[in-house]
Amino acid sequence: MNYWLIKSEPETFSWDKFVSMGGDMWDGVRNYAARNFMKDMKVGDLALFYHSVKEKSCVGLAKVAKEHYPDPTARPEEKDTWVVVDFVPVQKLKRPVSLGEIKKDERLSEMALIKLSRLSVQPVKKEEFDIIIQKSEE
Repeated sequence: MNYWLIKSEPETFSWDKFVSMGGDMWDGVRNYAARNFMKDMKVGDLALFYHSVKEKSCVGLAKVAKEHYPDPTARPEEKDTWVVVDFVPVQKLKRPVSLGEIKKDERLSEMALIKLSRLSVQPVKKEEFDIIIQKSEE
């Protein structure tokens, strides 16, 4: 199993909206590195759902429900370039874990969220994932 972090702007697509829909396809990703990570995702992989912009915190846990397929929101000439992955909600974190908390924890200093902060889809190491889940339960 692999672990991921997926970012969303809560004003556009919040955790609560994601839950109310019972999950959704993760579309509109237009970065090659993020797209390549999406192609690596497998059914059952877990992802931290991260609110970006103002909140900047991990708020929930999602699971890959369907592996990558062409992004229906892509322009016709780009249908073979961009992909989506279907996610379903697993659970809301007991409390959000903020970017500030993550940056303060030396064990997370190499996390992609800090090193590759602009990517909307990122890999997360198992150890990093476990630390964030633990922090959410404190």
